[in-house]
Amino acid sequence: MREFLAVTKALSDESRVRVLLFLREGELCLCQIVEMLGLAPSTVSKHMAILYQAGLVETRKKGRWVYYRLAGEGASLCALSAIRWLRKCAEKDPQILRDNKKAKAVRAMDPLDLCKHYRR
Repeated sequence: MREFLAVTKALSDESRVRVLLFLREGELCLCQIVEMLGLAPSTVSKHMAILYQAGLVETRKKGRWVYYRLAGEGASLCALSAIRWLRKCAEKDPQILRDNKKAKAVRAMDPLDLCKHYRR
C-alpha cells in the first residue's frame, strides 16, 4: 500500500506529470528540467525527490550534474504500470503537446551553457 500511495502522490502534481513525460525521450539533467518547467531549481529538486522516492525515476550523478531518467526494468510493477498509464492517458493533452515542442528546443541547447545559468 505504501508504494501505491507514493506513486499516486507523485502523479498528483502537474509539474511532476510533465517531468515524467519530458523523460520519455531520454534522460535530462536537472538544469534542463528547470528550464522546461520554468520553476526555481529548489522547487524542481523537491519534485524530483518525490518522483525518485516513488520509484518513477532513476538518477545518475556525473560531477556536479544530476541526470534523471524514467525508471527502468528493475522498477516495481506499480511504478512501471503508472508510467505506461500516464503515457497513454496524457500524451494528447494540449499542455503536453506544447511541452513536446519546448523539450525539443531545450534538448538542442548546450547543457553546459544552460547549467551555468542556473548555478550562479
